[in-house]
Amino acid sequence: MGRSETALRVEAMDVLLHKLGEVDTERFITLIKTDNFDYTEWRRGLWQDKTIDEIHNLATEYEQKH
Repeated sequence: MGRSETALRVEAMDVLLHKLGEVDTERFITLIKTDNFDYTEWRRGLWQDKTIDEIHNLATEYEQKH
């Protein structure tokens, strides 16, 4: 089935804290909660100006660096 909601929350917070630090993690969470952030709508427009090959290349570059 996948992870429990608690495990997912813990892992997500760990990632945010590791990547952003405490202050920016708090800012991000506040921003999401106060802006009525629609993740699905945000994702729809994220790659509109990229071709599938460009997205693939970006993902490949990211994977090689990490």
